[in-house]
Amino acid sequence: MKVLVVDDDPELLPLVAFALRQAGFIAVEAQSGEKGLQVLEAERPDLLILDLNLPGIDGLEVCRRMRAAGDRTPVLMLTVRSEEEIQVQGLDAGADDFLTKPFSPRTLLARVRALLRRAGMEREGRPGDGSIMLDEELRAVRVAGHAPIRLTLLEFRLLQLLVANGGRTVPAENLLRHVWGSRPHGDRQHLKQLVHRLRQKIEEDPQNPKLLCTDSGIGYRLEVAAAP
Repeated sequence: MKVLVVDDDPELLPLVAFALRQAGFIAVEAQSGEKGLQVLEAERPDLLILDLNLPGIDGLEVCRRMRAAGDRTPVLMLTVRSEEEIQVQGLDAGADDFLTKPFSPRTLLARVRALLRRAGMEREGRPGDGSIMLDEELRAVRVAGHAPIRLTLLEFRLLQLLVANGGRTVPAENLLRHVWGSRPHGDRQHLKQLVHRLRQKIEEDPQNPKLLCTDSGIGYRLEVAAAP
């Protein structure tokens, strides 16, 4: 499940993204309202975490523009101000919930899950195809309706990004960043080993993979059937 975080705070933004990734989410980042609107259209996230005080287009205006365009993505707005008037303005603009800074990662994740529950997306997320479905709570995958297969955290993160980009090649650098973040031990050899282990779990014939395919010199893609 994909979450877009829009915040111009250079210290808070990576911390929020890291907390989301540790919880199994795909985190996409933007540092301005203008960039956030661009990424929102390109990435189609399941939830938006939006800072109220952004340079240029602020959070209220981002909300107004996305709602005017018919975008119903749930919005969790971040603010350093807890006054009722600010929250009323945010709700009128289209925000679904507020979180006042500073906050703990645990509180942030609880609010994220609550919003996703209200939107009916928490357990299944957005599978993207008719053959593979991820279960974030169990950290498992179902292939073609079969029994769930438990995954390690790294396997789940890898498959998560591939499912979100079903049918499209994901560059190795993007996979490395999503799976390992900024930690130095994520490299292409580790990625190859991780792909190998995942194929052992999801492919009928791991030596001749039909689902998790390699685009030599570029990255990997998940071949998926169209959703019915």
